[in-house]
Amino acid sequence: MTLRALIWDVDGTLAETERDGHRVAFNQAFAAAGLPWRWDERRYGELLAVSGGHERLLHDMATRADAPAMPAAREALARALHRRKTAAYAALVARGAIGLRRGVLRLLGEARSAGARQAIATTTSRANVQALLSRHLGVRWADAWTAVVCADDAPLKKPHPMAYAVALERLRLAPHQALAIEDSPNGLAAAHAAGVPTLVTHSAYFASFDTRHALACSADLDLPPTPAATLPAVTAAPRVDWRWLCAAHAAWQRAQPAEAGSRSQSAY
Repeated sequence: MTLRALIWDVDGTLAETERDGHRVAFNQAFAAAGLPWRWDERRYGELLAVSGGHERLLHDMATRADAPAMPAAREALARALHRRKTAAYAALVARGAIGLRRGVLRLLGEARSAGARQAIATTTSRANVQALLSRHLGVRWADAWTAVVCADDAPLKKPHPMAYAVALERLRLAPHQALAIEDSPNGLAAAHAAGVPTLVTHSAYFASFDTRHALACSADLDLPPTPAATLPAVTAAPRVDWRWLCAAHAAWQRAQPAEAGSRSQSAY
């Protein structure tokens, strides 16, 4: 079966938004609220085990003696801080503080030229996606995507596969007809649980983790990819491009048990 779609994660995959965008914006929100809290790079890296900014705030507050004691008060503070943070993040993006990762625009263009559909499956808000992509793709950024699945569309966040299930439904494709691009353990777990083969492009916070369920890995899209050891021989490439992804995807399909392929085809 031919590769028919790419499903992209956003934070850490399209751009290095976590360290240089969201973390900075959270700290600006804390300062604006008069709170003495600050997330350094190490602490924010720990918090990335929790998907979703609002959830991350609540998780962090549970460890703080100076956070509100009552759950309702914590929830209200988390919502207020998250609103401030979203506005601060949009301002950072608007002034050009966060660029797309190497090779992203190229691969988007290659897939579009090949007639492939493209989707986003992310646990961040649509406001954050719009801020980033309108800056880099223009005001008609949404035209580049057949489906855009954000936190409001899939409230069960990665590693739950809900975002991928919704994206596949909107693409009208079976899992084996698409390929996910992710950077994190939670993202890889979500795509794998949905049955979607995955390319991992390691990001600043996730330079190394267990990628046994990935189809291939690369430090970024402009560097040579390393296919999974379980794949049949795939020709080496100097970078991740559409042609190589199609070849790797075809090899992945050949390696799947026949009954798994028939189940995924009959499910859609």
